[in-house]
Amino acid sequence: MKLKTKLTLGVGLLFFLIVLLSVMGSVYINKLKSDTEKILIANYNSIEFSKNMLLALDKIKSDSLIAIKDFQKNSALQEKNLTEFGEKEATQNLNLHFKNYLQQPSDDKEKLIREDLVTIMSLNMKGIERKSDIAIITAENATFWIVSLGTVCFLIAFILLFNLPQTIAEPINQLTFSIRQIANKNYNERVHFKGSEEFNDLANSFNIMAEKLQEYESSTLSKQLMDKKRIETLVNNMHDAVIGLDENHFIYMINDEALKITNLNKEEIIGKTVHEVAVNNDLVRELLKNMDHPVKEPIKIVTDNKENYFEQDIIPINIVKTGEKEKKYIGRVILLRNITPFKELDFAKTNFIATISHELKTPISAIKMGVQLLGNQKFGELNDQQKELLKSINEDGQRLLDITGELLNLSQVETGNIRLNIENCSPKEIVHAAIKNVEKLAEQKNISINSQFSINDNDFVSADFDKTVWVMNNFLSNAIKHSFQDENIHILVEKIDSNIKFSITDTGKGIDEKYHRQIFDRYFQVPGEHQNGTGLGLAISKNFIEKQHGEIGVNSSLNQGSTFYFSLPLA
Repeated sequence: MKLKTKLTLGVGLLFFLIVLLSVMGSVYINKLKSDTEKILIANYNSIEFSKNMLLALDKIKSDSLIAIKDFQKNSALQEKNLTEFGEKEATQNLNLHFKNYLQQPSDDKEKLIREDLVTIMSLNMKGIERKSDIAIITAENATFWIVSLGTVCFLIAFILLFNLPQTIAEPINQLTFSIRQIANKNYNERVHFKGSEEFNDLANSFNIMAEKLQEYESSTLSKQLMDKKRIETLVNNMHDAVIGLDENHFIYMINDEALKITNLNKEEIIGKTVHEVAVNNDLVRELLKNMDHPVKEPIKIVTDNKENYFEQDIIPINIVKTGEKEKKYIGRVILLRNITPFKELDFAKTNFIATISHELKTPISAIKMGVQLLGNQKFGELNDQQKELLKSINEDGQRLLDITGELLNLSQVETGNIRLNIENCSPKEIVHAAIKNVEKLAEQKNISINSQFSINDNDFVSADFDKTVWVMNNFLSNAIKHSFQDENIHILVEKIDSNIKFSITDTGKGIDEKYHRQIFDRYFQVPGEHQNGTGLGLAISKNFIEKQHGEIGVNSSLNQGSTFYFSLPLA
């Protein structure tokens, strides 16, 4: 609990009790005053009136007229001051007896009047006694509560008197002692306060200060210089180019590999901002442009009359200072990884695939032609087994021809030699051409292909007609292959903003969501499916569409069918 809260609660409670004590004292004093006034007004006056009537009664015989008036006056006052039980009846009897006495005076009637007055006085005396007892009880209650509250106030004040100074003074004394220890370079000193949050925060701040002083004391200048040399040697011997920038983009570190590929001099750029260097250096300018918007494509740099390829990686440097919890940004490192050997291997693989595919295409076509000639039975009749064998050879040859075609397309994509003939194409013509190519394949499974166009007749897309039809063919072939017998495949062409979206929906088994991100990767095939392809079709389709500034994707769930789609910009 905070010290401020403790003081507020203690002093506040004491203040509240003092106010309560004052209020209760006032209440009981007023109550005693009220009880006293009731005795004086109600009972004492009645006794005074009765005494005056007795005196008047004694004077009637000597001075009858004045005495009678005096008696009647006090009797009238008594009738207005009836407060005790039975006093009203006694007063009525007094008036009646006095009236009879005036009509015919006698000692017996006088005696009755005196008895009535004694009765009234007796009733009021008893009232005085009873009200006096009530006043005594009120006084006793007032004494009890005032003494009780006073005792509580005294105890609280006593506790505050002895505990509060100690609560404040003890941490201050301990902190003073610890500060003296720090002044004597005893940086191992730590303070730990309990109870008060303010002193806990003070202790934490003091401990952080001591920890930082200890850290600075333990790190000597020679050790720092040795560590710096060690790090510089390590960075300079790296095969990757490294450029270090601080939080204000000043270059504080660059290794030999980076100097080599940028053709810069270390002494000329250290301490300058990367923006200053970029003014006269194209490569640094390119790196600076990619720093806030990293690119996935490798950077081609010519060094020693040879093309080299580098991957740029931006590594932010965040540290947590001693005694703090939040990370602080202090700069970044530009790292250029040399991937030239891997790129050369990739080029070799691509060229090999292209060469092999090209060389295989001619003999495979010749095999298919020979199979076709044998199937025409120009060289003799064939039995059923021979016909079945020729059919199998023809299907395998077609599959090999398709694979070589996909490999050739892939090699074009990887080498960047893909040629696009971008023109204004009709979406309807693209769909009809693709449907025509797969009609026979759909007829084998009795599958019908339905198309729906939610576009205008004058809506065209900016695309390569042949490449787009190839993508549609791939989507439709996959849909037919994974659909059941006698099912429907639905094609939807719709306009969305400034794009035309082509969607192909089948009712097949569907694809688990965990494979959606991999489905367009090269050579990937969904596990558990009947594998009779290369796993290249969707990867090539993705590249064809993206080269035309379009988007491609899939929506699918298990046992819910699949929808493959791509969108192309309006012409």
